[in-house]
Amino acid sequence: MSKSDPASSQKERNKTIRWVVTIFFVTIVISGIISLVSDEIMSRSGIITAFLILMAIIMIGIIFDIIGVAVTSADETPFHSMAARKVPGAQESIRLLRNASKVGSICNDVIGDVCGVVSGSASATIAALVISKTEPGWPRIITLSMSALVAGLTVGGKAIGKGFAMKSATAIVHGVGRVIYALHHIPDMFRKKKNKR
Repeated sequence: MSKSDPASSQKERNKTIRWVVTIFFVTIVISGIISLVSDEIMSRSGIITAFLILMAIIMIGIIFDIIGVAVTSADETPFHSMAARKVPGAQESIRLLRNASKVGSICNDVIGDVCGVVSGSASATIAALVISKTEPGWPRIITLSMSALVAGLTVGGKAIGKGFAMKSATAIVHGVGRVIYALHHIPDMFRKKKNKR
């Protein structure tokens, strides 16, 4: 027993290291893609379009934060009866719950935090657009106002979302499970259409 313990603990350490390295690179890739896309679109857009993009980034962060909290809060038991009845998304929901720490880390720490960083840079872009159309002397006020607005919407949205996620954890996890189920079965739908022809 004592001989197997160091081996199992070493395996756990290796898994943890691999997970940390994976998360590190995934975060860099996601952050780079979102920043590049949002900067490209916003630099060619007007203030209203840029503001709508900013709101979308904040909403994505809040939605994934809700999913992360729901997955770490939900009970697995209801999904076993759903899986027995072959309810679409039940098996996927069970997998999410059995990997709750990883799913929570991706949703809250990776996507949530990346959206927070990107929304900060997006707000600076909007502030620059607004400043270019205003009188001299306003830049500091506009920049501070945009930063405060983004912080307020992000923190307030996540606070409301956490309460909702904890109350409706089962429904949220099942909803995500159904989306994953649908995505997995898209190729089957195309095959069925081809066979009908």
